[in-house]
Amino acid sequence: MSDRLAVLPQYLLPKQALTILAGKLASAEAGSLTTSVIRWFVGRYGVNMDEAANPDIASYKSFNEFFTRPLKAGARPQAEAHFLCPVDGAISQFGPIERDQIFQAKGHSYSTTALVGGDRELAAQFQDGAFATLYLSPRDYHRIHMPCDGRLTRMIYVPGELFSVNPTTARGVPGLFARNERVVCVFESAFGPFVLTLVGATIVGSMATVWHGLINPPRPGVIREWRYDTAGGNAAVNLKKGQEMGRFLLGSTVVMLFPKNTLAFNPDWAPARAIRMGEAMGSATA
Repeated sequence: MSDRLAVLPQYLLPKQALTILAGKLASAEAGSLTTSVIRWFVGRYGVNMDEAANPDIASYKSFNEFFTRPLKAGARPQAEAHFLCPVDGAISQFGPIERDQIFQAKGHSYSTTALVGGDRELAAQFQDGAFATLYLSPRDYHRIHMPCDGRLTRMIYVPGELFSVNPTTARGVPGLFARNERVVCVFESAFGPFVLTLVGATIVGSMATVWHGLINPPRPGVIREWRYDTAGGNAAVNLKKGQEMGRFLLGSTVVMLFPKNTLAFNPDWAPARAIRMGEAMGSATA
């Protein structure tokens, strides 16, 4: 079966209704039923609870509490590198941005402008730059960390679809990561600006950042923006390399953008390769 045929049912499913329902169920505190669901999930997806700060499945009050569990100290040592991998998961794609086009899968690309919600001035900073798209599967650790030191300047919520973001869907749905609901976080760093985008998906009940908390729900259906520079009126947000910046409540994808001549990717990286938070993502080119 072709990838386009495989994803056809997703166009017909009530994805937002399913996601809202999943979010409510995942946040429910249902005692022994919650424990049974978590135990099944751990067995089904091979979740390594030995790495969790709290490995006791029965102690989690809700599925969301389990899903966003922290790791024990030292579980993810940080590499000696300018840029660290921000998540556990697998590499979907990475490499150069061709003018303003980000490679998604064979036959599919999308624009940096579309990804960031239509802001051409922001997107222009990444013309001929570099990108990395990292997929978090259900079994993975679902907190997101900083690839380098950064000062937050903007956060943009972009409404959109809620397609799955698994590899089959990435091959079958054109412009997937610029169509799905997402949160675009814009940072300044010693290496220049960079964007870290949290992309939602079917059953992803919500996304959250450490400075804002829960971003969605609500889902107002319009672009929302928060400023953290001098014009914004919000408190300054400065985060260190390796520090947590956000989390998914159920799995999804992170897309990062970097300016031209900023980083050279780890030569060991390749599409579909498994990755761990804290490993070397790349080195500065200047």
